Amino acid sequence: MNKLLPILNVLGAVLMLFSITFLMPLLPALWFKDGSARAFVESALITLGTGFLLWLGTRRFKRELKARDGFLLVSLLWTVIAAFSTIPLIMKIPGLTFTDAYFETMSGLTTTGATVLVGLDALPQGLNLWRHELNWVGGMGIIVLAVAILPLLGVGGRELYKAETPGPMKDSQLTPRITETAKNLWLVYTGITIACIVSLRVAGMSWFDAVCHAFAAMGLGGFSTHDASVGYFNSPAIEFVLIVFMLLAGMNFATHFLVWREKSFKPYRYDAEAKTFLLLVLGSCVGIAAYLVAMGTYDNFWTALRHASFNLVSVATDCGFASVDYDKWPIFAPLWMLFLSCISVSSGSTGGGIKMIRTLLVIKQGWREMLHLLHPRAIIPIKIGGAVIPNKVVFSVQGFIFLYFYSVIGLSFVLMLSGLDFISSFSAVIACINNAGPGLNQVGPASNFQGLNDFQTWVCTFAMLLGRLELFTLLIVFTPAFWRK
Repeated sequence: MNKLLPILNVLGAVLMLFSITFLMPLLPALWFKDGSARAFVESALITLGTGFLLWLGTRRFKRELKARDGFLLVSLLWTVIAAFSTIPLIMKIPGLTFTDAYFETMSGLTTTGATVLVGLDALPQGLNLWRHELNWVGGMGIIVLAVAILPLLGVGGRELYKAETPGPMKDSQLTPRITETAKNLWLVYTGITIACIVSLRVAGMSWFDAVCHAFAAMGLGGFSTHDASVGYFNSPAIEFVLIVFMLLAGMNFATHFLVWREKSFKPYRYDAEAKTFLLLVLGSCVGIAAYLVAMGTYDNFWTALRHASFNLVSVATDCGFASVDYDKWPIFAPLWMLFLSCISVSSGSTGGGIKMIRTLLVIKQGWREMLHLLHPRAIIPIKIGGAVIPNKVVFSVQGFIFLYFYSVIGLSFVLMLSGLDFISSFSAVIACINNAGPGLNQVGPASNFQGLNDFQTWVCTFAMLLGRLELFTLLIVFTPAFWRK
């Protein structure tokens, strides 16, 4: 128990910091007089008070975090913060159970975008902004934000950052100090978000909708203020703006930072992930548009290209916006989109799934194995972007992908065992573990996850957390070896 106390001390400190986030929805709540202001004030006080008591009761155990502490703290933070985030929803939405509220907030924080709520158009503006703020905060990671501030509390953050950072290359830094790295990432993230808000306003959204959808787009969370999602606006201009910013959010924010620091677009040219990501996704947009015209879904190519591009980019980047019910398209198209959600986005982005760098590594490793069959004694290094990738990274990637597919298969069987049909089960797990939002059939873009029973909802909630923490970070906590001295 003693080794848990330093972790609980940091957890208390982060909860106190997180209580500040309840204040942002107060602005629309008071401006629109939607009746939710009190709920956010009380939520902030409950979270602040709990965090303070936890921090105060364990402060004498404060120490520098170790590697094991990082894994456990990350898992605790995501699960506990999601629980406190449910308070305003439960207080203001009649009949909402804790199970559904926790699913909603976990979906927001993990930037999944799956929802169990209906009547979003009539939801109090404060609650709508709260859902989207969770998308935005979860996008870059509440942990990275904490790393920038925790040193001020006397707690180092390097191990925490390494446990949270997505992708296989966790040791690379943009600046000499990990705190500066976190701050710079948030600076870039905030700057692009502001640009997205202004662009959406110019494209025709209200300021409120622009803020909410920009938060969801940059976090690749896919929440919307309307039940019809982006289809509510029926605007090619809005769809184009969101496509651009979803693609930006699907790229490594470290690359965006380097572009800003060097005042040059050269880092984009040298980012192998970004080039492959853009080529694959944009090429797929054209290919799927042509396929939909050939199958008679749309009468002309440009209409098909508009709808294929927006919805494919949304799913491929693991965002989850929808402009039409693509579940009614010929099955190849939505399945290809779900496949892209597994592999497309870059490490260091706000998306989920396997990530493009792992995809490239496993392809190159497969090619290397074939060459070894022809030339057994040859030394064939794997390179990405001109850099040689160590074998330990390659083996780690292989282990991750193996575990990823076994998790998808296992969780799909669990949902099918509970009575859900195959397409709904499989697509729900893919959508949740990739943090991509809608699936197909019962959980398709024209419906949501509300029809699931409590057990199925908790399975999907676990899949969202598992995907957001990239499997190892969460699963390692459940191993006996983790708890041994």
